[in-house]
Order: sequence, then structure tokens, then C-alpha cells
Amino acid sequence: MPSEDDHSLAARLAAEAGEVLLRLRAERGFEDGRALKDAGDSASHEYLMAALAEFRPGDAVLSEEGKDDKARLESDRVWIVDPLDGTREFSEEGRDDWAVHVALWEGDRLAAGAVALPAQGVTLSTGNPPKAAERSTEAIRIVVSRTRPPQIVHELTAKLEAAGHRVELVPMGSAGAKIAAVLTGDVDVYVHAGGQYEWDSAAPAAVALAAGAHASRIDGSPLVYNEEDPYLPDILVSHPSLAQLILSGLN
Repeated sequence: MPSEDDHSLAARLAAEAGEVLLRLRAERGFEDGRALKDAGDSASHEYLMAALAEFRPGDAVLSEEGKDDKARLESDRVWIVDPLDGTREFSEEGRDDWAVHVALWEGDRLAAGAVALPAQGVTLSTGNPPKAAERSTEAIRIVVSRTRPPQIVHELTAKLEAAGHRVELVPMGSAGAKIAAVLTGDVDVYVHAGGQYEWDSAAPAAVALAAGAHASRIDGSPLVYNEEDPYLPDILVSHPSLAQLILSGLN
């Protein structure tokens, strides 16, 4: 039988890690949020590392929860994973805006990726990317952090409103959930400039690009991964029809 392709593997592993996290939530409950967060990070990381070692033993891995082996810089294939994106939301009963990210950086591009939203029963992947949703409102809906919308969003909002556009800010949890909401049409724009790491955006960006959405740095330059320093401070993902308007407002 043919081996599983990278798109299918990313989607399967993200979804299965999500199942591990859902079971953990059910078993432990929500009384000790800190312990639940730590257990979730660890369990999902261990699952993904073991699975990648089994199914892609020759590839390098960069995980938020693992030691950064700089040998990845010499590898043509690097899996970039966030075992649990949105630990705060994961530890809060009833919240479904947390995710699992699995992406493959091959050579100089995002070659495959998947974002599982386990509590929503959804996995978005480059193997079967969502079709770009039609915008359903005249307002520009910008998804922001639940607790700390970045200053750049307030500045962008002011510029857009001064130009006659109506803007709505939509609070949400993890980066993966935010970008997924852009792809499903629940919001139009995700912009972040408060500092992230490669694992925060690699998988969502891979799916966004495969779906035909705009995904770039906030200055419009391409997103680049597997750098020596995995810090990636900013990102813009938007409905393609709004990309130039948002970039103009940011620069």
C-alpha cells in the first residue's frame, strides 16, 4: 500500500493529538487549571513526537514543548508543531477555541499542515483546504485576543474607520482558532504584532495559503520558517479581498 502523504499525516496526527487532549480533559476535569494545562502540553507533545518518529523517522521536529535541536537547520524537512495552542482556553470548561498545530516546512516552503480544533470536532488541512468563504457583512471583523487586543489593532481600526469602514473586534482564544475563523468566514482578519513563535502560526498559515487566503508578515513580506531563532513577531491572515486594504492600514 502507498505510504500516507504529508497532508494526510499532518491532519491525522493533529486530530489524534486532539483526541488525547479531549480524553485528558474528561478524565481530569477543570478544578486544577494549572495541572490540566501542564498535562495537556506534555501528553500531546509526547504523542506527536512518538508518531513523527514512527512515520517520518528521517525528519527533524521543532515543537514548542521540546528541546530545540539545531540539527533542524540542516534538514530539508522540518515538522513544526504546537501540541496545545491555547492552554488557557483548554483549561476552561466549555471553551472550544484551542487547537493542535502540525506543519511541515520543506526546503523553503510550507509543504503541509493541519489545525485541529478538537472541541469543535473540526480539522482543517492543506490536503482538503476550506474554500474561501464569502464575506457575509459589510463590517470588517478583526479577531483579537480575549484579554489583550494589541495596540496595532486599535491603530488599524482607527485608520479604517477614518476611511469610512465599519470595524468589529471579535475576541477569541488561540492563534489557531483565530486563523481558522478567518478561513471559515466567521471573521475577516487576524493581525498580530505582539510576538509569537514559529509553532504558533506555521500550521494555520499553511492551511490559510492552501485555502487561498492572504498570509504574510504585517509588512507584506512572506512568512519564513525554520530559522535559527524561532521567534516570529508578527503575522497577517485575511480574506483575500481585504489584504491590500489591511496592509495599507498597517504600513
